[in-house]
Amino acid sequence: MPEYDYLIVGAGLYGSIFAREATKRGRRVLVIDKRPHIGGNCYTEEIEGIQVHRYGAHIFHTSDKEVWDYVNGLVEFNRYTNSPIARWKDELYNLPFNMNTFHQLWGVKTPEQARAKIEEQRSVLAGRIPANMEEQAISLVGTDIYERLIQGYTEKQWGRTCSELPAFLIKRLPVRLTYDNNYFNDRFQGIPIGGYTRIFKRLLEGIEVRLEVDYLANREVLDNLANHTLFTGPIDAFYGYRLGVLEYRKVHFETEVLDTPNYQGNAVVNYTDAAVPFTRILEHKHFEFGNQPRTVISREYSSEWKLGEEPYYPINDEKNNALFSKYKTLGDVESRTLFGGRLADYKYYDMHQVIGACLNKVKELAI
Repeated sequence: MPEYDYLIVGAGLYGSIFAREATKRGRRVLVIDKRPHIGGNCYTEEIEGIQVHRYGAHIFHTSDKEVWDYVNGLVEFNRYTNSPIARWKDELYNLPFNMNTFHQLWGVKTPEQARAKIEEQRSVLAGRIPANMEEQAISLVGTDIYERLIQGYTEKQWGRTCSELPAFLIKRLPVRLTYDNNYFNDRFQGIPIGGYTRIFKRLLEGIEVRLEVDYLANREVLDNLANHTLFTGPIDAFYGYRLGVLEYRKVHFETEVLDTPNYQGNAVVNYTDAAVPFTRILEHKHFEFGNQPRTVISREYSSEWKLGEEPYYPINDEKNNALFSKYKTLGDVESRTLFGGRLADYKYYDMHQVIGACLNKVKELAI
């Protein structure tokens, strides 16, 4: 008889929550991960007494009280509110686009004035439905903001012109006619006090975890350890890329310790000028209101992804979505293997969406 009920491939958010919930229900669980740490891309490590988001900024936000209560049952969250700054050349603007941004750019003072300015600039579309990201952005905020604060940043991030990108990408961006710099509209928001790794330590408490284990290189041996496998990695990799390779964008970080207590005064500053090679700078101490004598910053660069590199953002265009659909058809008929998480679902998920999806899967399986 296999030693475990579930082999869970990946110690990120989906895999760790599934492991906890299965264990609570009396199932025998083994978690493996090819990295030397738990937490997936949410992993934080302490440098100079500061919790550094190694794989980019993670700000937890949700309007789902069940999900909020779930994570707060694991660790305590702070009151961090995501209010990034955009830097274009030597000018600074508030994000998300709101009355502060519109006043900084146009000198307008009332919502009516801002609305009129946007309406004037979106008239270049002549009333047509936006066919791509460039047109969608102009329809939301006009040409000035598009050209200064969206175009350069987005084209650096995706490695494509905005006219080549689908319109839905910009629909995530909030636009407000209020003086409110809070990026998210959700009821709940914050960051776990002491970093995200604390969440994963709680989730995996009392559960066997083996790190630096490559599932795909040892699949036959590892599968024989359990009745079922939960795979949270790239679904095309699971099938040996037999139908083709799904595409991603890659992100890498240059992190350094600076001998100053405060480098930029904000956790996140986006660099929207196309001439600047990185997309943003994170100053990690500001996620937890730190007062350490030194600071840690990370410059974030986006580039083309190649097979074998760490995938970050799926390119959900028509071609890749069609390919994923074929892989999903294969996955749906697997008898011993389950799939879940952003890589297996080839979808950009916020953290609360991953948690909700995993909890729903556990209920569905009635494990």
